Amino acid sequence: MKKTAIIIGCLFLGWLVFHPTPKADWEGIRAADDPEQTEDASNRTWEHRNFFITARAKYHIQAIVLSKHHYWTGSDEDKLAPYDLALGWGPMSDAKVINWMEITQGGRYYEYRWDKQPPIDPGAIISHSANTHILPADKNVLHGIKQIKRYDSVDLEGYLVDVVNKKTGATLNTSLTRSDSGGGACEVFWVTDVKIVHLGL
Repeated sequence: MKKTAIIIGCLFLGWLVFHPTPKADWEGIRAADDPEQTEDASNRTWEHRNFFITARAKYHIQAIVLSKHHYWTGSDEDKLAPYDLALGWGPMSDAKVINWMEITQGGRYYEYRWDKQPPIDPGAIISHSANTHILPADKNVLHGIKQIKRYDSVDLEGYLVDVVNKKTGATLNTSLTRSDSGGGACEVFWVTDVKIVHLGL
């Protein structure tokens, strides 16, 4: 069994090395508009699973999925937010810009890197992309999120929220600006509606 596990691990590592990320193949900017954020829902709180959820702002975004990561350890947090989406809009929905970079996710972060020089000003990368923790509001939304693929064009609606674990008191607070980066810069998104347009990749 141990030998089999080692072989499977080596095969998976080889697949990662020799199976590069597919290239985006559309022309121009796919998602031109900035996300829409309004505070008309501020501080409304409800309970969900083992958490208190507080809405900080109403949120609507049309974006390209730069990357998708599934978290499945079985923890309360992973059950609440089973997926992260790295989303890009404006210049970060341009295939030429996306293909210039290597984009990855893990540990609840989104990372990007490039060779020699950035495709656009790094400040524009920060302000036009975001790692987004996805909290599906119900089973239908979860089903929709499961169908999402890299480079899909998505339309998501819901609320940016702060989260408190009722059992441990641990907190997860959303970013309310698109200009931040690093720890605490992720959007924590309670998604109530999802629409997907596949780009044929």
